[in-house]
Amino acid sequence: MFVGRQKELKKLNELYQSNQFEFAVLYGRRRVGKTTLISEFIKDKKHIFYMSVEGTQKENLTGLSKAVLRSVNGPEGISYDSFSALLDAIDDLCKKQTDRMILAIDEYPYLAASYPAISSMLQSHIDQCWKNSHLFLILCGSSMSFMEEQVLGYKSPLYGRRTVQFKVKPFTYFESRDMLCEYSAEDQAVFYGVTGGIPEYLARINKNLTLDQNIKQLFFEESGRLFEEPVNLLKQELKDPSSYHSIISAIAGGASKMNEIATKTGLESSGCSNQITSLIALGIVRKEIPVTEKETSRKTLYRLEDSMFLFWYRFVRPNISGISMGIGESIYDHMVKPQISDFMGLIFEEICRQYLFLPNIYVNGPFLFGKVGKWWGTDPVKKKQEEIDLAAIGDDQILLGECKWKHAKVNTEVLETLRRRGELFHYTDKYYYVFSKTGFEDAAITYGQVHGMHLIDFCEMNNI
Repeated sequence: MFVGRQKELKKLNELYQSNQFEFAVLYGRRRVGKTTLISEFIKDKKHIFYMSVEGTQKENLTGLSKAVLRSVNGPEGISYDSFSALLDAIDDLCKKQTDRMILAIDEYPYLAASYPAISSMLQSHIDQCWKNSHLFLILCGSSMSFMEEQVLGYKSPLYGRRTVQFKVKPFTYFESRDMLCEYSAEDQAVFYGVTGGIPEYLARINKNLTLDQNIKQLFFEESGRLFEEPVNLLKQELKDPSSYHSIISAIAGGASKMNEIATKTGLESSGCSNQITSLIALGIVRKEIPVTEKETSRKTLYRLEDSMFLFWYRFVRPNISGISMGIGESIYDHMVKPQISDFMGLIFEEICRQYLFLPNIYVNGPFLFGKVGKWWGTDPVKKKQEEIDLAAIGDDQILLGECKWKHAKVNTEVLETLRRRGELFHYTDKYYYVFSKTGFEDAAITYGQVHGMHLIDFCEMNNI
């Protein structure tokens, strides 16, 4: 079943209808659904599809040759003798055919690694033949740094040729729900948190099992699909992932400043910084600054962007030996499940951010904001650190939010604290939002009404 990606699919189909040369670049982390999106787009159209392999030049030449010959019902078991001859054959197809044709090359970085000249050759054929044809070229890859630098970057031979690009991201919580219809909203949120919204992982959820049973089966059994997933992903992306594991573990364990991470891992700050930059490029780590600060601010913290990595490094990696010995179920029941609510705190903050950007919520909000994030800083009067879960700014407006994933209803104290912290900001208009998994005490509801605060419970968030 194809779920989500309606915006990307609509755009691809619009470009397909142009009936002129189009060049789409798709990239994003592994398992995010890029191939599924391409397959859905090309399924009822004339196409050449090739999945590049991490192998030799000859392997990829043979594979791409088969894909081209298959599309024209050519003889099987033969191959073009060079990429030049193969691309010339595609030129001939473009000249002979008046019908639209798609050439989709998946995992393009593997092809380019096996034959580095291919990008320059594609550029030459685009300029000399394809740009005046009906060809629809798609290049797709999981190596985000390669795709951004070697395909989209200004130093790339292909620079300026693409007509559209998609950075395919994990599903939001609200998109993930379409794959989790059998579960309660709370279970859907936890599933979103432990999978990071990655479609491949969501598809592994067994609808006949409970939330706890699925998590045990995926993460806490040695044969589980996600038992070694982060390790395997890092092996595919990095030559020596050992120190990267330590950095991710440190961040998952609460270290957020560069010196804290370096101290916890025993790495030099310079080397640690370089490796964090690599993890940011892979979409595993993100750099955060207070939303009111400039990008050059030194108030930098590092968080895990991928919540599946956060779950795995917090709960699975420290218990690998026990899981391997067959006691994963007990580990989950006694050590992990009691901490799920705490784990979901950060996930709920992300869900609330996503909620604010839902089209009907965004356009009907108090103002149109562009920058959303967290805020932290020092209260100059009390001389203490303060933090706000959610903040969005406009020209002279600010939205301040608190997000509570607790079993108990939110009380008046939470609302009073948020308003007190709001006094630290000198914006003309201030708007206060409080999100709660469980709802609000009657006194808090009255307080919110008196002070014009927006109180939103999880049930309301799911009924849009």
